Amino acid sequence: MRITTEQLAQQLKRTLAPLYIVYGDEPLLALEAADRIRARAREDGHAEREVLTAEQHFDWSQLKVSRQSQSLFASRRIVEIRIPSGKPGNEGSQALQDYAADLPPDTITLIALPDVDWRAQKGAWFGALDAAGVMVEAVQVKRDKLPAWLASRLKAQDQTADTETLEFIADKVEGNLLAAYQEVQKLALLFPLGALSFDQIKASVLDVARFDVFDLGGIVLSGDATHLVRVLDGLKGEGAAAPLILWSMTEEIRAIGRVLAGMAGGRPLQQAMRDARVWGPRQQLVERNVGRFNTTQIEAALVHAARIDRTIKGLARGDVWDELLQLGLRFSRRHVKAA
Repeated sequence: MRITTEQLAQQLKRTLAPLYIVYGDEPLLALEAADRIRARAREDGHAEREVLTAEQHFDWSQLKVSRQSQSLFASRRIVEIRIPSGKPGNEGSQALQDYAADLPPDTITLIALPDVDWRAQKGAWFGALDAAGVMVEAVQVKRDKLPAWLASRLKAQDQTADTETLEFIADKVEGNLLAAYQEVQKLALLFPLGALSFDQIKASVLDVARFDVFDLGGIVLSGDATHLVRVLDGLKGEGAAAPLILWSMTEEIRAIGRVLAGMAGGRPLQQAMRDARVWGPRQQLVERNVGRFNTTQIEAALVHAARIDRTIKGLARGDVWDELLQLGLRFSRRHVKAA
């Protein structure tokens, strides 16, 4: 069964499936979908939670162990399987197929993936998960749909804005849903319930520092280490959100990875960039720099980004800002060691 994140709430009202797979290219919607599934599972009595992160050198036999283990404290649990790269490999593919064929009892399994391209979706592991569970796709909110999305989010916090104002916000966040979410949350803190004026929102949204976050991807791509250090230091001083910074950097890394994969598959650079949704001014930047990168570097950077995500969430130790800087610096180099 395949649904979008918008359809998830209704599906959860009807029934709680034993297996959910959340994937897609909108990280905010993917995170919210996962939170919603966890909350529904807890309501159903699944009090214990186990998290398995399939990073490099992950021991896939842990799935079998998890399947066979019995909790000493609770009969119902949530098992999360996170695959940051979206590529389980041969061993992982078979382990996921075996797991999907024999799901553990009294368990809600939540598998988190990044965007999965059409080739990966034709893989046996993806097909097995699709057949056994509910596929929840975090579909990108396109620019023409963003004002309506903003309106629905404002409505949820008992605020409203007219069409002109919603279009203004959509323009300023440049299609970045995480930034749009941050703006909406800020409006709830700054202003009372009810209708918001254009002047109120204009004063709130025009925060120049935020657009430095959007520039990070290009800075990382260009390999300008001095500029990267200066921008990250400034963002840290201004209290910028670390998840948004990680998202900006990781999106650029994934885009380069998709371009390299396309070229490896025989597609010309221009077509590979179109398929990777690299448009506008970014095309020239990618065209000038894509030759500096290789698949090993991309994979290592994504593994590093996954570790930073765990640190941000308090699941691992470390200095988030130092790790963000190291991620940017390692991605600017031609060759890197495996993470």
